[in-house]
Amino acid sequence: MLDAALARRLKLVGFDVDGVLTDGGVYIGQAADQPVELKRFHIQDGLGIKLLRQAGLTVVLVSARRSAATDLRARELKVDEVVQDNKKLPAFAALLARRGVAWNESAFVGDDLPDLPLLRRVGLPIAVPNAVAEVKAAVRLVTTAAGGQAAAREVAEIILKARGVWDDLVQQYLLERGDVETPADRPRRTG
Repeated sequence: MLDAALARRLKLVGFDVDGVLTDGGVYIGQAADQPVELKRFHIQDGLGIKLLRQAGLTVVLVSARRSAATDLRARELKVDEVVQDNKKLPAFAALLARRGVAWNESAFVGDDLPDLPLLRRVGLPIAVPNAVAEVKAAVRLVTTAAGGQAAAREVAEIILKARGVWDDLVQQYLLERGDVETPADRPRRTG
């Protein structure tokens, strides 16, 4: 269970990409004589990220490798910012400074050694269960879901439930989709 005060203090949630939003595998090949890189993302993570943003949290993706697949997924999810830089610590520090967010007002989800410098500084360090031992030792929370298996969705639920807004956000989401039955929609019983 996440402390409600910590959850409410958060302004920004960062996610590593390979190994957190994906299972860590990268498919590389060629199509029409051009190199192609494909990654598999879990659809439930997308809705979790959308709900974090709806709750007013900034969501960023931070990867040590440049990837067109990451850019594409980030655009699709409308994340606030994507950082693809081999030097994650200075890149993330600059991102926080630009956005006026303190380290203790941010969470980060990681899985591998390049994530350690960030995880050691953020207010809420989180790992996925497929993370290396050094990362797991540095975090406050390890998700049940593995990277690429809706771990970001789990993080969203944990944070938003601790803030006490999860149920309202789900209801609002369903209303916007038109998937909630209102009293006027219910059939009348006769007899």
